[in-house]
Amino acid sequence: MVLSGKQRAAMLLMGLDALTAAELLKGVPPETVQELAVELAYLDASGLCNPKQSTEVAVQFCTLLEKQSGFHCQSFLDTMLKSTLGKDKADLIQTQIQSLLKKRDPFISIRSADLTTLAAVLEKEHPQATAVVLSELTPKRSSEILSRFDEGVQLSTVSRMAEAANVSPEAKQRIAEMVCERLESFSGSGDGVMQPEQSLRKVAMILRNLGKDLREGLLNAIQEKDSDAAEKVASLMVVWDDIPSVTDRSMQEALRGVDSQKIALALVKAEDEIVAKIKANISERAAASIEEEMSLMSTPKKTEIQDGRNEIITILREMNEKDELNFIEE
Repeated sequence: MVLSGKQRAAMLLMGLDALTAAELLKGVPPETVQELAVELAYLDASGLCNPKQSTEVAVQFCTLLEKQSGFHCQSFLDTMLKSTLGKDKADLIQTQIQSLLKKRDPFISIRSADLTTLAAVLEKEHPQATAVVLSELTPKRSSEILSRFDEGVQLSTVSRMAEAANVSPEAKQRIAEMVCERLESFSGSGDGVMQPEQSLRKVAMILRNLGKDLREGLLNAIQEKDSDAAEKVASLMVVWDDIPSVTDRSMQEALRGVDSQKIALALVKAEDEIVAKIKANISERAAASIEEEMSLMSTPKKTEIQDGRNEIITILREMNEKDELNFIEE
């Protein structure tokens, strides 16, 4: 990508600490500082800021950039702007930056959204809107989201993706705004409100780490007040996405009694981390058998995949109830 002069300047600033950058910008007109800040935020949000690109801009900053473990754009911007312009003006510019970024690329915030939340939101949207959004994401991310849809939604969406290129920029802008609103509403990020299932999952994870007797006592207390909530909390203590966090010994014990065909079904369209975890905890012979099962398998139904996963999760939940399931300590 050919960088503009302002983008080159912004990339140079990224190679400095915030205070040094602020010192360099003293005396620079506020309008120019704002333009540089916008370019800096855009490069970061778009994933265009990388060591290779930075080296092309300024070789003398290459070593410094490689030593950085990560660039925290928001913190850098905040310190730089406040040191240069003062808190009030910096806050105003930050707001303006977000507005300008959305105008330049309305899908930026959608690209970084939680995968599960985004899939849940898009599955309920009109297939044309979903097709437009997926066309703006990376192929891998789009595939992962599509795999979570029902077959009917998958077909409707894919059939419209070829037409997404014909959608006007104005229509794309409206679709992006609509999806962003749905994401904020779905996750509660707009007002800090946690959705019911998120709240119950948090409770479940807290109880999961307690001793068996204390855990059962607290579950019984929840049961007396709300039986549905208690049942939901119990089921949310161990979910499919928890598999990478289960210790190898517990995983081996759980998989010992699961039929290879069920495991093969469970691994269809599963996340790479989960596939690796399961294959690492079965014998080479079992892994080869599963690979063969998957290669001979016609496209399974979503319900069949879920049944396979449920069998594994049911065993893990039973082990958890007996206090026999261990998780990797973070």
